[in-house]
Amino acid sequence: MSQEASPAPRSLAEALRARDDASLAALLRSRPDLITPVPTDLTQLATRAGTRASVLRALERLDRFALQTAEALAVAPDPASDATLLGLMAGDAGDETVAAALPRALGTLREQALVWGDDDRLRLVRTARELLAPSPQHPSPTGLGPTVHEATSGMSPGRIQEIVTTAGLASTHDSVSAVTALTALFTDREKMAGLLAGAPEGSLEVLSRLVWGPPYGQVTPEPAAHLRWLLDRGLLLPTAPGTVVLPREVALHLRAGRAHRRPEPLPPAVEPTATHRPQGVDATAAGQAHTALATVEELLKDWDEGGPAVLRAGGLSVRDLKRTAVALDAPEPVAAFWIELAYAAGLLASDGEADERYAATPFYDEWLERPPAERWALLARSWLTATRAPGLVGGRDAKDRTLSALGPGLDRSAAPEVRHRVLTLLAGLPAGTAPDPESVLARLHWERPLRGAASASRPGRGTPAEDLRTRLARWTLTEAELLGVTGRGALSGHGRALLGAPAAGTTVPGGTPHGAGSPTGTAGPAGADTAEPPGPGAKLPVRHRATAPASPATLHAPAPLSPTEQAAATAAAARLLAPLLPEPLDHVLLQADLTAVAPGPLERPLAEMLGVLADVESKGGATVYRFTPASVRRALDAGRAAADLHDFLARHSRTPVPQPLAYLIDDVARKHGHLRVGAASAYVRCDDDALLNEILADKRATALRLRRLAPTVLAAQSDPAALLEGLRAMGFAPAAESAEGDVLITRAHAHRTPPRTAPEPVPDGPPPPDPTLLTAAIRAIRAGDLAATTPRKQTGTDPAAGEPPRTSSADTLATVQAAVLTGDSLWIGYVNAEGAASQRVIAPIRVEGGFVTAYDHTADEVRTYPLHRITGVAELAED
Repeated sequence: MSQEASPAPRSLAEALRARDDASLAALLRSRPDLITPVPTDLTQLATRAGTRASVLRALERLDRFALQTAEALAVAPDPASDATLLGLMAGDAGDETVAAALPRALGTLREQALVWGDDDRLRLVRTARELLAPSPQHPSPTGLGPTVHEATSGMSPGRIQEIVTTAGLASTHDSVSAVTALTALFTDREKMAGLLAGAPEGSLEVLSRLVWGPPYGQVTPEPAAHLRWLLDRGLLLPTAPGTVVLPREVALHLRAGRAHRRPEPLPPAVEPTATHRPQGVDATAAGQAHTALATVEELLKDWDEGGPAVLRAGGLSVRDLKRTAVALDAPEPVAAFWIELAYAAGLLASDGEADERYAATPFYDEWLERPPAERWALLARSWLTATRAPGLVGGRDAKDRTLSALGPGLDRSAAPEVRHRVLTLLAGLPAGTAPDPESVLARLHWERPLRGAASASRPGRGTPAEDLRTRLARWTLTEAELLGVTGRGALSGHGRALLGAPAAGTTVPGGTPHGAGSPTGTAGPAGADTAEPPGPGAKLPVRHRATAPASPATLHAPAPLSPTEQAAATAAAARLLAPLLPEPLDHVLLQADLTAVAPGPLERPLAEMLGVLADVESKGGATVYRFTPASVRRALDAGRAAADLHDFLARHSRTPVPQPLAYLIDDVARKHGHLRVGAASAYVRCDDDALLNEILADKRATALRLRRLAPTVLAAQSDPAALLEGLRAMGFAPAAESAEGDVLITRAHAHRTPPRTAPEPVPDGPPPPDPTLLTAAIRAIRAGDLAATTPRKQTGTDPAAGEPPRTSSADTLATVQAAVLTGDSLWIGYVNAEGAASQRVIAPIRVEGGFVTAYDHTADEVRTYPLHRITGVAELAED
């Protein structure tokens, strides 16, 4: 005798109750909002899964074909069979590719609890049906209109009978049977073909304009004959004065049964545009990585003594952004990217002072001491996980305010997902292959067709017609190239390692070479390959089950890396990049025109000293420094003697020190400190009174308001700093003097903020639960469901179904004591010390001292409960 089949579920809660723990875990992973907080039982889980906010979030994460399947179910009868669904998706003629992909899409909807029921009674969750079903206010994405039954709901019975008769059907005794007969006519392909064969000229053209939507049209009070012919037969039905609609059944006949004009069962392929040698890609990306490190260092060096002021509303002013862009020799959007990158990495922040300014953080000094590859890996990881979108800088927010760099309003929770997804698509191509950006965008749009539109905001520098997700993807491709994650448009080896992806050419589970791509474009949204569609002679399947081999999990995006995995991936990327970065040099090439050429990156002490002694004239593969009197004086002010400078240049130059440079150093050093400036307000002293006479006679000294105090001393009403600058502008080389009369050594003051942490990414909803939380949550839900659904013995004092029992103290004590002797389980109502009421299923072990010790099935552990907190007790049914 065959085993009796389990009864069909009557609700979503019952369908969830029939799932195993692995299926529940998959649901909670795909919809983490359902687990925050943990539901008390499966009924509450089902209720939460049907709320509007949760369903909207789930719909936004569906790929194009899964969403089309849900849209088809929204216009199908409720419930619908899988054969009906197949007809709506593949049409009357059938489509083998659609039929092969449908089990995966339906499995995705089942997994996410958007669809429940057996294959012959598929039900879309009510909230999803309300969101996707057509209405005059919210047209269906399918372009279909209301059914005949819905469109005729307000029509008079007489008018309905007239339509039935004109359409060639027998009149009925009531409107319900008349509408049923008209629906049967419109769904009969042969009869509809015969009816439309007699349509006058122009009628079919009207229907063709409405068939793919929108299904509504306007008519005059006296419609033309071809319109009247359609109205008289119900092929167009009035919905309001002057407005008609094409019934859903008629549209489906004209569409040959298809709910969508173009079903998209397969994701579009990421098309390559160029193929380069992988070694060349890695070398190019390494060069960009070196430039990225140099640019970030230059930015923070420029802000070393305190950067721009923080705007009152937060962020960087437009003027300061322009000044920084000039200093970095980069366009403003690129400068904004470097500023935001340093901020995301925790290298700069606001100092929090009264006159708040941006400055480097203490972590910046620690970062500088790390090897270059590690410094780059930290920048790249920060970029990959940051939710701030530098591309928005210069755009407008919802209140039409300008979005500024480092300001509020730049966080977009979708940014990390989009960046990771774009790079994953690049990792799916053969090594060294650069993709067509438009094909990448098309693939992303297929994977999340609603996500970008739902998250769209006012555009920044992107095209207004593009949604946010598309613009984030474009920015990702540009920023990855700037940062050196990609080279010549292709993903580099260290960029691949940063993702935690296997190296190109290795084998992923399933035996498919990673990076081989899918020539037919059948890769799923996460880069996993799906089964090929059946061949031309294959039999078209009629029934589709959620247990089909094409699991929905194979097309989901991979789970985000754990902190441990992220650290390992970052370290691997640094190891791969390190051999590709140029070795720092310990020498320069001095030239007779007072310049020095650094043929590559310099060691840090050499670069720092040379940055004080000379000015950078040009950058590139080789950096050119120029020596000037002002730069030499800057080195002398920093405490260096002329002999120190000569020795430094001789040790670090591969060419002899040119005579003009030696003369320049000696000449500036001879004049340096001959004048002394101190505080009176300020004074100038010099042993050479003739030099002081020269200063007093110079008209340019009038603004300094000098007067002689002694033959070798001049007093000024300007402060020492202004006096120093004024004398230097006149061509002198004064030195600052301390109160003790010693020459002051001036060094750049490195301004640092208090300890700051990198900004936390703004989460896109609740984070995915970890395995420990999932296990505990499922156990709690199961236990709570057991307490809520376990049958109770019927007594005359039983409360209403589902409500906690209420019994007297004497009855409670007697029932618990009896259960200790018999070993039976009980259903109790309990109020804890905080006053929270709950219901539990317990198996009492002993009763003593006013407490009952029992095994709590709800908590899956032994607990002790005070008897006075038990509100009531009921025995469970023997079944």
